[in-house]
Amino acid sequence: MLRRGFTIVEIIIVITVMGILLILGVVNLSSSQISSRDAERKSDVETIAMHLETFYNSGTDGSSTIGRYPSIAEMTGLPSQIKNLRDIDPRSLKSPGETNTSLIGYNGGIDIPAINKYTYWPRKSDKSPCNATGDECRSFTIIYKLEKSTPECPAMQSNQCTLMSKNQ
Repeated sequence: MLRRGFTIVEIIIVITVMGILLILGVVNLSSSQISSRDAERKSDVETIAMHLETFYNSGTDGSSTIGRYPSIAEMTGLPSQIKNLRDIDPRSLKSPGETNTSLIGYNGGIDIPAINKYTYWPRKSDKSPCNATGDECRSFTIIYKLEKSTPECPAMQSNQCTLMSKNQ
């Protein structure tokens, strides 16, 4: 008997194998995208912290005040953030996929961390929030959240990470 084509069983096996491979590919792609966004968040926060340390060491172009970090009032809005964090790439102030600035001030109240924002929390030497322009902010913490749990940001803390100033 001359055979021309595939049997139903052979076609079902090929479709099943292709489906399994497709599912594995989608899962790996999704995991890679999450890891990439988390790496961008971590890099953004490190860049912001570096520019805050520069502000502490040398102030702004029009200021001779050094030895303090900017207050929440001085970091409200993208123009103020770019002015105080001189030479920063504005994209570093936005979390992956966001169009508006993601760096917001935190005054010590209840705050729910989210993956789409970086929370800047400056404090005075007595650890109280540093809200007003000209306050002597002596330390800061940047709080951010990752999509995936890591050793430095465990799932027990809802993948919440913190980065603290060099000057405490």
